[in-house]
Amino acid sequence: MADSFSMDNTTLLNSISYRARALEASKIREVAELGMKQDGVLPLWFGEGAWPTNSLIVDAAIAALKAGNHMYQPNNGAMALRQAICAYSNELLGSRLKPAQVTVTPSGMQGLMLTAEFLVTPGDRVVTVEPGWPNIIGAFKATGAEIASVAIAPKGGHWALDVEELIAALTPGTKAVVINSPNNPTGWTMPTEEQRLVLEHCRRHGIWIVADDVYSRLYRHGRHAPSFLSMAEPEDLLVSVNSFSKCWSMTGWRLGWITAPAAFEAKLGQLTEFNTSCTAGFVQEAGIAALRDGEAEITSLLSKIQAGYEMTAERLSAFSRVEFIEPDGAFYCFFRVEGLTDSFAAAGEILEQTKVGLAPGVAFGPQGEGYLRLCYAQPADVLEEAFVRLEPFLSK
Repeated sequence: MADSFSMDNTTLLNSISYRARALEASKIREVAELGMKQDGVLPLWFGEGAWPTNSLIVDAAIAALKAGNHMYQPNNGAMALRQAICAYSNELLGSRLKPAQVTVTPSGMQGLMLTAEFLVTPGDRVVTVEPGWPNIIGAFKATGAEIASVAIAPKGGHWALDVEELIAALTPGTKAVVINSPNNPTGWTMPTEEQRLVLEHCRRHGIWIVADDVYSRLYRHGRHAPSFLSMAEPEDLLVSVNSFSKCWSMTGWRLGWITAPAAFEAKLGQLTEFNTSCTAGFVQEAGIAALRDGEAEITSLLSKIQAGYEMTAERLSAFSRVEFIEPDGAFYCFFRVEGLTDSFAAAGEILEQTKVGLAPGVAFGPQGEGYLRLCYAQPADVLEEAFVRLEPFLSK
C-alpha cells in the first residue's frame, strides 16, 4: 500500500511561483460573486453594457460556423481580420498600420497579458497611472515587473494627471509606461499634447509605451479619444491593446488585438502559440463584420451611453455627500462619498441593503479609497431603480 501524502495550505501555497503567490484577488470580483448568489440585484459593478451584440455580427459568426470555419487559425490572426483592423485604424486615426503590426488576441485582457510576457523581464520597472483597472497591474506583476504609479486626481470637476510628474517618473532604465486612456475607472483621457510629450520622452530614453485603447471609441468629445497611434512612427516602442468588447457590445466573444512594431510579428506569434495557439476563426469573422458594417452600432451605443451618463450625473450631483467628477470617456462614474473610509465594506453593505452592485474604489488602487464606481451603460429604467435604492445610503 502506498504511503499517504498530504500538504497543508501553507505548504501548497509555497510550492507555486512567488509571482503567483503575490497576486491579489479582484475586489470587484469579490463583491460580484456575493451579488451573483442573490436575487433581484442590479449589477452595475462590471464594465459591461446591458445590450446584446448586434445581429449582423452574430449572423457573421453563425455563417462562418455553418461554412465549416472550425479549424486552427494563424497564430497572429486571420489575415482578413488583420487587414480589416489596419483599414479601420488608418481611416479612424490616420495611422499607417500594416498587417505585420497586428496580432489578434482572444480578448483585450489576453492582449495585455501577452504584452506583459513580451516586454517584462522579472525586476523591470513599469510605470502606471492610478486609479486604474487592477487587471492591468496584475498582468505586469504576474510577469515579475516592479510597479510604480502616478496618480490621477480631481481638478476643477474633472480628472487630471500631472504630465510633468508622469515624465519625471519615467526615469532612464524604466522598461515601460502603461496608459489606459480613456481610463477605467475615472474616464480620464490624456490630451493629444500630453501624449506627444510622453512619446518624445520615451523615444529619448528607449521606454516602451503600452496604450490600453479599449475605450477609445467611448469618448464624449469626439469620434475617438486622442491616440498614440495617430502620431507614432512604425518603429516606435509602442504597443496598443484594443478590444471588440466595449464599443461593439461583444464582451463575451473574447476578441481583441494588439499593434506593435512589425519586427516583432514572429515573436508575438510564438507567444500566442504558447498561450492560446490562436483565436477562433468564426469569432474573427464576427470581428470582420463589426469593423466593416458596425459603425452604426457604435453610434447607437454612444447615444444610449450618453443618456445613461446624463441621468447618472444629474442624480449623483443631487446628493450632498457625493463629489461628482465628470468623466471624459468610458462609461463609468467614479464618485467620492464623504466620510467613506472603507469602500470595499461599503460596497458589500450597499449590496446587502439595496441590492445594487457597485465596484469598490479601493479595487483600483490606494488612490481609489473613498470612491465607488458605477457603470452607467444601462437602460433608463435600470438606472432609475438603482438610484431609488441608493438614495437612503447616499443621503444618510
